[in-house]
Amino acid sequence: MKSQKTIKSEAKISGKGLFGGEESKVIFRPAPADTGVVFVRTDTAEPARINAVVPNIAERSRRTTLKKGSVSIETVEHCLAAISALGIDNLIIEVDGSEMPSPDSSCAEYFKVLKRAGIVEQTQQRKEFVIREPISITSGDASIYALPYMDDGLTVTYDLDYGGHTGIGRQIFACRVTPEAFEKQLATARTFLLEAEARQFQARGMGMHLGPRDILVIGSEGPIKNSFRFPNECARHKIVDLIGDIALVGRAVKGRVVAYKSGHALNQQLVRKLYEAAEQQERIRKFGTDAVLDIRQIAKILPHRYPFLLVDKVVEVEGESRIKAIKNVSYNEQFFQGHFPGTPIMPGVLIVEAMAQVSGLLFAQKLEHAGELAVLLSMDGVKLRKAVVPGDQIILTAETVKMKRKTAQCRCKAMVGETVVAEAQIKFMLVDNEKI
Repeated sequence: MKSQKTIKSEAKISGKGLFGGEESKVIFRPAPADTGVVFVRTDTAEPARINAVVPNIAERSRRTTLKKGSVSIETVEHCLAAISALGIDNLIIEVDGSEMPSPDSSCAEYFKVLKRAGIVEQTQQRKEFVIREPISITSGDASIYALPYMDDGLTVTYDLDYGGHTGIGRQIFACRVTPEAFEKQLATARTFLLEAEARQFQARGMGMHLGPRDILVIGSEGPIKNSFRFPNECARHKIVDLIGDIALVGRAVKGRVVAYKSGHALNQQLVRKLYEAAEQQERIRKFGTDAVLDIRQIAKILPHRYPFLLVDKVVEVEGESRIKAIKNVSYNEQFFQGHFPGTPIMPGVLIVEAMAQVSGLLFAQKLEHAGELAVLLSMDGVKLRKAVVPGDQIILTAETVKMKRKTAQCRCKAMVGETVVAEAQIKFMLVDNEKI
């Protein structure tokens, strides 16, 4: 089995961010096994740690950003691509600035400084996710697929098609991701923009420090005041971005990824699916089930009982910040007898109650709250968007907004498939179980 890896000694890099243009300084430090890749903003009032995993992805246009609370790290994909290509599992990345530097608008410098720092093996076994079932995401004419593959590693194919735009046209590239292949074939491939896009960006105040020699700006005849490093450099850079996004699964991914006209938004949709599958695969391997908490464990935490226990299993818990659970809706539910005969619909108030119970399970994770119950104080922004009927499976999520010693507030959502059926902001008081 493969071992986890970190760097041998610290490494540094600095420069201006691609979008904001502000100077940032970065220090890479070795990290113990099972730490993962962790960004630390050192320029905030208190150092803010942000793990490089899917739940911390923030929505941004044309880049990948991580966020925890009000603190974010912008444009992390080039750094993560180099880390992933070198097989580094554990790393502390201290960042003095809000955006990662972008020297050369490629990830070559990241790869170089990390390789120079040296890679060392650790005693613990490496975490890996093997793609066993195909996953596909499409949006318009763009698509991306994760497929099982016999090779022991990750292979990526990218088909870039700009149609009639003669400056880029259609470019295709494929490679197996190894340190050697990444260094020679991918690391120096640069970020690119069409000339019209570059003008739009600068009109919005972004990338004002960049000129055609700093980034590939492509006109109808090709690069402006620049030249391609590879005939298909644009497709190669798209693979770099994709590798960086896949790194957010939080473990080495084995399989084949094929993308057509995909960008960060579509990449991240796929990565979310891969992350969920990887988490489930690990739970099944560890516990023999995909549940973090099964119904017996839930019943030990919540005081509710039949017919009012509305959570069947918990499938994800991220510390005190987020929880995901499932409620399977059967025709045998007691409330369908009267709501409504002939047209069974789950009462909206019970969907809200299910969200509240999931929130109670989230807050119960904190040790200092052991023996306490989350008693409902208020509900704001309650919206019931779609009927829930027998046969539906409700996916319930709750994210912590605020948590104090005796009160807590969370943002809740209930979904059936990809459709939001209910949402609310719920506030609780934490009270001693023995004093109710």
